[in-house]
Amino acid sequence: MILSCHQISKAFGDVSILENGSFHIEDREKAAIVGINGAGKSTLLKIITGELAADRGTVVLAKDKTLGYLAQHQELSSGQTIYDTLLEVKKDVIDLELKLRDLERAMKHADGGELERLMDAYARAGHEFEQKDGYAWKSEITGVLKGLGFSEEEFDKQVATLSGGQKTRVYLGRLLLSKPDIILLDEPTNHLDMASIAWLETYLLNYPGSVLIVAHDRYFLDKVVTKIIEIDQGTLSVFSGNYTDYAGKRAMLREARMKEYLNQQAEIRHQEEVIRKLKSFNREKSVRRAESREKMLSKMERIEKPTEAASAMHIRLEPQIMSGNDVLAVRELRKSFGSHLLFSDVSFDIKRGERVAVIGSNGTGKTTLLKIINGLLPADHGQIRLGTRVQIGYYDQEQQVLHMEKTLFDELQDAYPHMDNTQVRSVLAAFLFTGDDVFKRIGDLSGGERGRVSLAKLMLSESNLLILDEPTNHLDIVSKEILEDALNSYTGTVLYVSHDRYFINRTATRILDLTGQTFVNYVGNYDYYLEKRDAMTALYANGTEQRADMTDISSAPPSRESAGSDTRLDWQAQKEEKARERKRLNELRKTEEEIAALENRNAEIDERSALPEICTNMSELLKLSREKEENDARLLTLYERWEELAD
Repeated sequence: MILSCHQISKAFGDVSILENGSFHIEDREKAAIVGINGAGKSTLLKIITGELAADRGTVVLAKDKTLGYLAQHQELSSGQTIYDTLLEVKKDVIDLELKLRDLERAMKHADGGELERLMDAYARAGHEFEQKDGYAWKSEITGVLKGLGFSEEEFDKQVATLSGGQKTRVYLGRLLLSKPDIILLDEPTNHLDMASIAWLETYLLNYPGSVLIVAHDRYFLDKVVTKIIEIDQGTLSVFSGNYTDYAGKRAMLREARMKEYLNQQAEIRHQEEVIRKLKSFNREKSVRRAESREKMLSKMERIEKPTEAASAMHIRLEPQIMSGNDVLAVRELRKSFGSHLLFSDVSFDIKRGERVAVIGSNGTGKTTLLKIINGLLPADHGQIRLGTRVQIGYYDQEQQVLHMEKTLFDELQDAYPHMDNTQVRSVLAAFLFTGDDVFKRIGDLSGGERGRVSLAKLMLSESNLLILDEPTNHLDIVSKEILEDALNSYTGTVLYVSHDRYFINRTATRILDLTGQTFVNYVGNYDYYLEKRDAMTALYANGTEQRADMTDISSAPPSRESAGSDTRLDWQAQKEEKARERKRLNELRKTEEEIAALENRNAEIDERSALPEICTNMSELLKLSREKEENDARLLTLYERWEELAD
């Protein structure tokens, strides 16, 4: 065990963040801390690093072990270059290399005992150099920088001139190269593109030490971690497995707790009704039995009703009018900034009801494409045509559609003057802004809070074409899932840019991959994109002579016949899957109905057994008892079948 946290408690004023939380991290274990925004994830990391003191509890790092920490935001103002900043980490290896060169020079002119002493020193230094992988330090620095998305041309940039996201990537690279025994990472994927996130996944999977991550990237968590530490309303729970395992177990636990709660509530109501009936008989024996049942009921340990996360947003997206079938047509689009070409000869169509994700590395022009379509930037060449009755709703990751000087209340009321005060407050409350929060200035909000305001305006717009730029940035996992459900039930059309692979996998019906200064089309979600990516990129992104219009690019192998065959197979598989799902749901419904009928019959038997005329009739009591035993045996089988069907 490398790290142990025991009975950690932390409060800020009257607000309790953590209450008696305990967990441990083993050597080489990869674990994640999850929870809604404000749950206390970053607070827990700061307590572990000693940046914050816990109110109660202990944090123990194993003896002689080192700890490295990446916070969400870095304030590196060094005058050094990016390369030199990472080079600092290898200073001890570089000094060893210089020592070896000095010893080599000295040995050329030494003999006798002096030569023997120098050779012994050289052997020790050489062994230490090999232990520290000294022969690979240059390629290691270059590999980490390239993996994190820096090109060789950027290695000589001054750190002080970088953006906040770039500084975070530099600090992450420096931390990875320092190789502490346990790494603590707070939202490491926030400023990485897909290629860099995939590189980091592989790096961490092969990392020889332990890793503890705070992240909202569910695909990343599925790939990397084997333990989930959940913070929920101050309570800390530990789950084995990756994020998908955790989500399934958590849903099952909540479902089991809810079932237990509902069963107990039904039993309480049943007992109260029996007590009432016994008392209504107004006989000494029945009154004593009622009092006995009351005493037992008062001693029953009541189960608290399970609650969902308190921070759940309420998003309902619905267009005011339906657009035509042809929503957007892009023809021969080209855009460059100076001599830097982003993309050229791009053509594609979007039909009503599609949810199209635009992906690609940072700086390739994804956001630029959305801004051109939305009329915020001019194209160098090409045409963009909107279909009939198309109304655009735009979500900007930079929140430029918001007015920083306005309050939240004014932002919504000025945009939608037909809404009265109560309606404005209701919408803001649905996005977690209550009380005096509605009078905060937009400029004083965090990135996540501004994102929620933008989503609120988007919901009110009732547009039939949503253009979204990184809509999941700053959202916690619960909020992402709510947005996913809202988009999946949306009857309009969606075009969005995102690096969130889990989000893309759940929502996209088509993917446009911006690579090699052109767009490659994939009809499917992110898993399908991964399956077809290498073949498609080789065909359409490795030279202008191989490029084709988007209308001619298939997501399957290149021939149209093969593409049609794949589509038919996919359709047939989906049809069969839907039939199986209908059958499962039908059997599930029938099972639930039979369970309800048997439970109701058992309740009737209990009530009947309590009647005075039955209590004294042994023959009738035995008959009812046998029936209840048969019902209970059947219920046990039904419960097991219900669980199989529900899973």
